Amino acid sequence: MTGMKLPFDPEQAPCGKPSGGERFVDDDGHGLVIRDQFFDCGCRRIRHDYHDGSIHLSAVRHDGKRVKDPIEPDHGK
Repeated sequence: MTGMKLPFDPEQAPCGKPSGGERFVDDDGHGLVIRDQFFDCGCRRIRHDYHDGSIHLSAVRHDGKRVKDPIEPDHGK
């Protein structure tokens, strides 16, 4: 697995403010796909798809508080 970091234009971060940042994408080719967004404001959004088909979604504001994220769960596809 070799991940890629790609910059992204400002979009709504989990804190509600527009912010750019970097998107990290990694795929093992067998079902494990990791998509993490690291916003310049300090927020983070993650989506991990596992080999068994399960998905883990999480959004954390820059102050460390977890939030329910209104963004579509397939961000960064």
